[in-house]
Amino acid sequence: MAAKSDGRGVVTGFAQLHNLDEAVGTGEDYPREGSSLHICHCCNTSSCYWGCRSACLHYLLGKGRDVRRPPREERLWLDCLWIVLALLVFFWDVGTDLWLAVDYYTKQDYLWFGLTLFFVLVPSVLVQILSFRWFVQDYTGGGLGSVEGLSSRKATVGLSAGTRGKGRCCHISVWIWQTVIHILQMGQVWRYIRTMYLGIQSRRQKENQRRFYWAMMYEYADVNMLRLLETFLESAPQLVLQLCIMIHKNRAETLQCMSAVASLLSLSWVLASYHKLLRDSRDDQKSMSYRGALVQLLWRLFTISSRALSFALFASVFHLYFGIFVVLHWCAMAFWVIHGGTDFCMSKWEEVLFNMVVGVVYIFCWFNVKEGRTRYRMVAYYSLVLVENTILTALWYTYRDPATTDSYAASVLCGVFLCFASGVVCMVLYYGVLHPMRPRLRVLASSCCAELLWGLPLPPEAEPMAPTPGPRGSQATPTRGMASGDYGEPEEAATDTCLPVFQVRPTEPTDAAGRPIRPEGPLIKIDMPRKRYPAWDAHFVDRRLRRTINILQYISPNAVGIRYRDGPLLYELLQYESSL
Repeated sequence: MAAKSDGRGVVTGFAQLHNLDEAVGTGEDYPREGSSLHICHCCNTSSCYWGCRSACLHYLLGKGRDVRRPPREERLWLDCLWIVLALLVFFWDVGTDLWLAVDYYTKQDYLWFGLTLFFVLVPSVLVQILSFRWFVQDYTGGGLGSVEGLSSRKATVGLSAGTRGKGRCCHISVWIWQTVIHILQMGQVWRYIRTMYLGIQSRRQKENQRRFYWAMMYEYADVNMLRLLETFLESAPQLVLQLCIMIHKNRAETLQCMSAVASLLSLSWVLASYHKLLRDSRDDQKSMSYRGALVQLLWRLFTISSRALSFALFASVFHLYFGIFVVLHWCAMAFWVIHGGTDFCMSKWEEVLFNMVVGVVYIFCWFNVKEGRTRYRMVAYYSLVLVENTILTALWYTYRDPATTDSYAASVLCGVFLCFASGVVCMVLYYGVLHPMRPRLRVLASSCCAELLWGLPLPPEAEPMAPTPGPRGSQATPTRGMASGDYGEPEEAATDTCLPVFQVRPTEPTDAAGRPIRPEGPLIKIDMPRKRYPAWDAHFVDRRLRRTINILQYISPNAVGIRYRDGPLLYELLQYESSL
């Protein structure tokens, strides 16, 4: 979804946002009203200070040369196909569950009818309430409604009362439409359709391309978050429930199998789509290819199948103990996530609630929520899952009824472990071959930009770039490596860094004529460090920033830029100022 741009106007798929910092090597971007002026030696811009890494990333991908990549094939049809398939999976999942509930009712299996219907309606209602709340936040209090009001004040001054009344009718009709859509439990369907429409418009409407792109990315982020919540509240319990019913009755009906397969595919699809979108939304990360998304879908499909099957086998014999096991596993996973220190939400209590929801996800599958290397955490998690699956299936095999289960016991046990092994193979294939950062980029940059791109400390395989003279005679400070005793030539050490030069009263950057240089278009400076992958950027989570961007995109003919403060550099700046 929303394939990345190369920063020079060549896009694939839905239009990619062209960031203000993508003019690599021009040296024309300066942070206004900042506390210091920071010139990066590798990209010759000051954008690194605010934490936007697109300029340095484009430089590294081009190996420091002005390399213009050849235009790639259009991927618009793939983006549309991905959304259409997501809609089909959604309808298949919900439709088979409702059909199965009706089938239980006609057969007078009222217990199974009630449980099946409960896991369909309750999560759907909760998600629709959240979706409508997001609509209200976006459309009121400075949201979309106010943006339209800005247009009417500028362009419709002096119009007749009938025209103004028509605008009010339009406003009311939007509210009625959204209310009806959410009452009919179709809020996510409407968001999917609107995402596809906005994405197509972002390619066709060249004049308002950026406005459509922002709207498309926000809408697609919302629907993926809603689907992720719904699938683990509805599809995951539904999958375990139907498998338990099949094992309990010692037979599998066609409709039950269709419902279980739909729930399993929905879980896998949403996880792959969520991670693909999360990478597409960040300009400091490479996009995930559709091949990578499909392999990740298979990885999730096999591992969740193994997990759900072992759950169903154990729950068919130990009803009460299964509930105790799920609660204990959720508590352990939630504590593990909270102890790891995530950075997804804007407030502390929202972060705790998010970690508790992630604990529910960890009952079924792995979900990366923390920046950094994940191999050790993944090995620990999947080792625990393998041990749990082995214990659960062994207990079932020991206490089962041989007279009714001998016909399928061996095949079910093989299915649990073969599915788990297949999932691990797909995971290794994804990270080894199809991960966006494979083959690993060789970081040919000075220490500052390497730290911004890879995080602290600098990776051992990163090779420092040869010193590049600063274009504006910027001063240099010693590198961190010199503090540990690695001394080199003084001149070489002075230029092989791009740490910021702190100034108490920085002068405003000027051009050759002495006139102040102003950035093109509005610039939103967010006075906080940029959240590190895999967290969402603040302007995707904080709806107040969304409203600001929507208004600026509507009233400004130029591009709106976003810059974050970078954590390490901000800390050094505050430390320097406090020592004066």
